[in-house]
Amino acid sequence: MSDTLPACPKCGSEYTYQDQSLYICPECAHEWSDSDPVTEEGLVVKDVHGNVLQDGDQVTLIKDLKVKGSSSVAKIGTKVKINRLVDGDHNIDCKIDGIGQMMLKSEFVKKA
Repeated sequence: MSDTLPACPKCGSEYTYQDQSLYICPECAHEWSDSDPVTEEGLVVKDVHGNVLQDGDQVTLIKDLKVKGSSSVAKIGTKVKINRLVDGDHNIDCKIDGIGQMMLKSEFVKKA
């Protein structure tokens, strides 16, 4: 086993520690394992089936979603192109034809 632990992929802190199979950063509270795929920013977004999503991917809605502040509904099966992935609760920034710019949760999409 190596004497050095990896730096935090989220904030770059060198003060990480290991708890069983997880690495933990005490500065930003980020947790990860060796098997987690990590992008340059450390942000990993997965769809409902666990597939890793990236900017520019095509995804499909798996349920009807009401559009907040409107009477519109994004229907199941609608294909959406991801503009960018962001950190937060609604982590997919995209544009849906007929509705416009939206933020979606990755738990309501599957990779097309």
